Amino acid sequence: MRVPSTDGVDLELHDLGGDGPTLLIAHATGFCAGAYLPMVPVLAERFHVWGVDFRAHGDSTAPDVLTWRGMADDVLAVVDALGGDPIIGFGHSMGGASLVGAELVRPGTLARGFLFEPIIIPAEWNDSGPGQNPMSAAARRRRPSFASRDEVLGRYARRPPLGVFRADALAAYVDHGFADAPDGTVTLKCTPEHEAQTFEAPNKPTIEQMAAVATPLVIARGERDGEFGPAAFSPRIADAAPHAELRRYDRVSHFGPFEDPDLLAREAAAFLAN
Repeated sequence: MRVPSTDGVDLELHDLGGDGPTLLIAHATGFCAGAYLPMVPVLAERFHVWGVDFRAHGDSTAPDVLTWRGMADDVLAVVDALGGDPIIGFGHSMGGASLVGAELVRPGTLARGFLFEPIIIPAEWNDSGPGQNPMSAAARRRRPSFASRDEVLGRYARRPPLGVFRADALAAYVDHGFADAPDGTVTLKCTPEHEAQTFEAPNKPTIEQMAAVATPLVIARGERDGEFGPAAFSPRIADAAPHAELRRYDRVSHFGPFEDPDLLAREAAAFLAN
């Protein structure tokens, strides 16, 4: 389903099935809705599940300039396309921040949210510019094309960080995150440059803004990364929001929804259906 958003962007919104209240899966930077398919069987037992490909990701188009306000606009465009009622959300990394961003722009958009290590940062971090985010440098080094999906699977399964994914989650990402080129090769749908620009983009939600978010939330974090990366901010995010609780998962990292999709889907479904 094509959904128009701001900045001339056309989004791809995927109906992933199920019955019940609307639940939107909001993906992490560099990924797409299809990468979360291993979570869907559990979620679809209680919800009608939808997944959006954010701008410059998956099968959606890209604007001239990427901002995280634009990602929030994408969530709002999806909400309007689905009838305008408040939605329930599962958000991973950028996706979690985008759900919060939409709620900040239009309070009442998000009825309830399970956010796994959302990129919600101290206000002073929003001052960093292009080239100052180490994740963007790593993204620009990514290999964009491969001879086949089998080659991608073989490469990714043998090395970090994607080597920690459960096999079906890695296969879902390779299936849906790569496009078939005319010469028979496959190419990343989210280009290395767009991934890097997303990491660098301004207007990320801040911890200080969480005081205005009245939505019941779980802020979930993995423990395998220790106090490194997005996990480090999760306790502060949960403390700052008036109706949030922190949950810790010992066996997973920042890629928890891909490492143990069943666990995170069960946990999210139980909270979101309450």
